[in-house]
Amino acid sequence: MEPYVGMEFESEEAAKVFYDAYATRLGFIMRVDAFRRSMRDGKVVWRRLVCNKEGFRKLRPKRSENRKPRAITREGCKAMIVVKKEKTGKWVVTRFVKEHNHPLVVTPANGRRSVVLSQTPVMILAKSIFGRPEVKDEKDVKIRELTAELQRERKRSAALQEQLDMVLREMEEHSNHLSRSIDDIVQSVKIIESKKVALSHS
Repeated sequence: MEPYVGMEFESEEAAKVFYDAYATRLGFIMRVDAFRRSMRDGKVVWRRLVCNKEGFRKLRPKRSENRKPRAITREGCKAMIVVKKEKTGKWVVTRFVKEHNHPLVVTPANGRRSVVLSQTPVMILAKSIFGRPEVKDEKDVKIRELTAELQRERKRSAALQEQLDMVLREMEEHSNHLSRSIDDIVQSVKIIESKKVALSHS
């Protein structure tokens, strides 16, 4: 399922889990980016989730001519979603940018990687001229995949914990409601019995 403006989530974490799964399916890595807090209570009410190739790496002075240059990991990709917490408590997608400006690396079930180009005309033209885009060092890709997998598992765990807490709270509220209802019934029975006794002595 693809994100769309107006899509709703029960929590910020649920939105992160969804977009992370979407990113994995398409072949990119999600990065949790900017956020805004409420002026009233300081809680996060706005979040931007981006492709890990968003922005550009800051240039730093060269320390040594012999050092191997680091791989370029940021390419100014604009793909993202923005979610905002509404008054209802739901988190709603307010912006969705689908297109990437770089190849998407998909890992199918058999574990073999394949490169899928984004829909941008520039990338399609590049493929037709130069053939398959160059894939980065396998070791770096594997490290990023494992790191992303670890993050996904942590987020899923947090989302499940949140759902469990919600169920427990609802059960507690239901139990309290039943207790109040039983107390009301007992009180009503006592009143009826006292009236019955009063009538029998009159």
